[in-house]
Amino acid sequence: MGPVKVELLKQETKYQLMVDSEPFYIKGAGLEWGSIQSLAEHGGNAFRTWRVDNGENTGLQILDEAQKHGLMVCMGIEVARERHGFDYDDESAVAEQKAIIKQDILALKDHPALLMWGIGNELNLRHNNPRVWDAVNDIAIMIHEIDPNHPASTMLAGAEPEVIERVVARCPDVDLLSFQLYGEIDQLPRFLSESGYQGAYTVSEWGATGHWESTCTDWGRPLEANSTDKASDYKNRYLECIAADTKQCIGSFVFLWGQKQERTPTWYGVILENGMSTESAQVMQYLWTGEWPTYRVPSMSGLTINGLRAQDSVQLIERDICQADVITENPSGQALRYRWEIMAEVDKSVESDGGDFEPSPEIIWSDSSETSSAKARFAAPSAGEYRLFVYVEDTHGNAATANMPILVESMSFMDSVLHRIKKYF
Repeated sequence: MGPVKVELLKQETKYQLMVDSEPFYIKGAGLEWGSIQSLAEHGGNAFRTWRVDNGENTGLQILDEAQKHGLMVCMGIEVARERHGFDYDDESAVAEQKAIIKQDILALKDHPALLMWGIGNELNLRHNNPRVWDAVNDIAIMIHEIDPNHPASTMLAGAEPEVIERVVARCPDVDLLSFQLYGEIDQLPRFLSESGYQGAYTVSEWGATGHWESTCTDWGRPLEANSTDKASDYKNRYLECIAADTKQCIGSFVFLWGQKQERTPTWYGVILENGMSTESAQVMQYLWTGEWPTYRVPSMSGLTINGLRAQDSVQLIERDICQADVITENPSGQALRYRWEIMAEVDKSVESDGGDFEPSPEIIWSDSSETSSAKARFAAPSAGEYRLFVYVEDTHGNAATANMPILVESMSFMDSVLHRIKKYF
């Protein structure tokens, strides 16, 4: 089987992506090491990658698996970033990069699961040299010469009008732009209007409010929404900021169909590390198909420690016995399993930048016993910064999550005695 013909057409006042002459609206997700089968089962029709070879699967293997499950792929092309030290004034390095990319294009261009090419990811993030966009445009020209069947985009961090204007001016051969916004996605119409951009676009990353956009504790750790509040944000942002633009937007890739560690192990993935689906995954199924799964994820609210919420910047004294409580609603009436964990916070010296790798911190304490419930008692660990997590799992592969940062302080012997006297009397 040969390549499909993918065209980006302007029909009167709107853009339309066509796959072998049939209209195609992207109901997609970012997916690198997640389950392609799971995405298909939830009603997605496409996914994007960030690179051709992700270290576990080659580009060909990824495309073959996508085809097996009836999905199309926006294949990411790794393009070096200035913030990682690449010099776009180094003509030989730029030429070498282009030659490597050419081999990937030649190898994959005729695969029937290929939808489009994504040239680089967030190359505008903390960049200064505008020649990066000359390199992007040269890659787009090369793609069109080698592969006449697939359009090319480039993925931008945010959608600031001045960035859009610069990319449009220097990349006339890029077929469409792709924007990556989280809490700020409601500003996209304004950004497009101010930039004057009239072309087609995808929203190639969107989802939970970013950790950089979130309220923080008194000691500077961001507060993560629980899985139910996130699901509400996913639904509203899709309907109000993506599907609402029927003229320029040709679809989106929700972030992330899988799991990654970025400030926490639960912040961005709609699928947990153990493969369980969150409420956000079920919301995406409803948005894509109009149908909810048979068994709905438990909803969650009201995680507290000693009656205090995350917004209260909870501080504990080491070795104190504390009680955590969580409120859940169980629409399917299933048996639920509660899993509690205390995890160290990520050391700020190794926090990821721009989605780069971030190490997973140590789990200090956990309770996943048969007797675990919506209440958990634990001894505060040694002095330091931590997060308390709760996972509420049903018997159908679904889970709700919540967490809250805690600061544990040490206490001198005399202060400890006075603290306990005050506590018990």
